[in-house]
Amino acid sequence: MRPHRVAGEKPPLPLTAVEPKRLYRQIADQLAQLIASGEFAAGSRLPAERELAASLGVSRASVREAIISLEMNGLVEVRVGTGIFVTRPPEGVLRAGGDGGPGPFELLAARRMVEGEIAALAAKGATAADADALRESVVRMEAMLDDFHAREAEDRDFHMLVARASGNSSLELVVEGLWNQRAGLWGRLQQHFHTRELAVKTIRDHAAIAKAIANRDPEAARAAMHRHLSRVVRVFQRGVDAEAGRSAATPRPTSARHPARQAKARA
Repeated sequence: MRPHRVAGEKPPLPLTAVEPKRLYRQIADQLAQLIASGEFAAGSRLPAERELAASLGVSRASVREAIISLEMNGLVEVRVGTGIFVTRPPEGVLRAGGDGGPGPFELLAARRMVEGEIAALAAKGATAADADALRESVVRMEAMLDDFHAREAEDRDFHMLVARASGNSSLELVVEGLWNQRAGLWGRLQQHFHTRELAVKTIRDHAAIAKAIANRDPEAARAAMHRHLSRVVRVFQRGVDAEAGRSAATPRPTSARHPARQAKARA
């Protein structure tokens, strides 16, 4: 039975909800379609990341995330110092959206905002046992400096301890959810750019956060958490910029068939 409609009332438009799409996935999907259609043939080199960013009017960080997504899906191969080359796409691959989830920089921005406030709240209500647990976590991380996987697990535990010290179980679930998103592109960025120097500074950052919480200083705890996550952003961004610079510095073959303006034309 059709729903009753008042005389003169316009019928509802046959529209479906629009799914918001993250920028890096838009870029990756566009490039994936060009690869699938043969615009960029297997074995050919894509424009440099810097060139793509300028043509598409986006940041190099977004382009880098898109390229990592394409690489994870087997569509391109990044050869350091040489460029980004199209591989033969797997059977039936037409889109690069298989990784899903937020981009690493998007995730870090969310963590900085959320975990900064959680650290401040923890400084207001942490117990002596909470403060001891945070200090012990820092000591364990120092002992795991050269064991990447064990250190990463302890890193997660530290942030969960901060959330627990806030006294709000819902915030614990929020932090756990944010950490569960650290996969896909995040893992690839860590593989590229995570260094021993960053690990040492991460331990120092954790020690500063733990000290501020033990001293019941919310402002210092918030600032220490912000410094910590901002440092990770800077390291990853420097890595993105360095790779883009190396790619841009490599002369492109004169036989390249597809300049960046073709990507722009389909933006």
